[in-house]
Amino acid sequence: MSTVPAAAQVLAVLRYLARQVGPVPAAAISRDVHLPRSTTYHLLDTLVQEGFVVHLPEERRYGLGVSAFELGSGYSRQAPFQRLARVPLARLVDRTGHNAHLAVLHGREVIYVIEERAPGRAPLVTEVGVRLPAHLTASGRALLAWLPHPQVRALFPNPSAFVLRNGTGPDSLSALRRLLAEARRRGYATEEGEVTVGCSSVAAPVLDHTGHPIAGVAVTFPGEEVDAPARQAVADEVCRTARELTRRVGGVVETPPAGAEAAQHHG
Repeated sequence: MSTVPAAAQVLAVLRYLARQVGPVPAAAISRDVHLPRSTTYHLLDTLVQEGFVVHLPEERRYGLGVSAFELGSGYSRQAPFQRLARVPLARLVDRTGHNAHLAVLHGREVIYVIEERAPGRAPLVTEVGVRLPAHLTASGRALLAWLPHPQVRALFPNPSAFVLRNGTGPDSLSALRRLLAEARRRGYATEEGEVTVGCSSVAAPVLDHTGHPIAGVAVTFPGEEVDAPARQAVADEVCRTARELTRRVGGVVETPPAGAEAAQHHG
């Protein structure tokens, strides 16, 4: 499929502005987006006229405009990501026989946005809209493990940030970092009874086009019912689903760790 250069340039400018903490000079946009200065000003003039960019003349800077906010609001109303994720999550439930869910990070918590229940399985605490401490959940750990270290440190600046539910789980930044490093090494995160006694979870991240984690896909199962080989098979299916969702949103698909694809050949 061919790319329209002008459209690609407009999108590059908007993406760049969306990543900044505040309005920026046109020279910075031109430099960082690798556009000629004249092209940058032409694009900015058009975007200002259409309301996607606002010009702050006193500061000689440009930021996102109201039309960009309307796009974001429309995205929230339509919930396209949840729509994209629901069928893959249902298939994940079919392949594993256990409940699956999708969560997003909000500060130090995860919010569950989809729950798919397996037939005959009891409902879990992970219902849609529920918030849980990110450092205790597999989905939260999967998201945190793919964040930059300074961002994790900012989220957990002191011991008071580490809330416990059942008396277990990381209670310091160093303990959390060990868990996150292991999750990055394996390609998925785990949780053992730290949210609900007797239940275990496996989760993997969905990544955007920059490699940033935008959601965690997880499966929860009774810990005593699932042995080590079966747990690895569940983990492989979770990672498979996370990669499928990453591809669906145009994200960066990471290469699976060696030996983590045992279940990939089961259809």
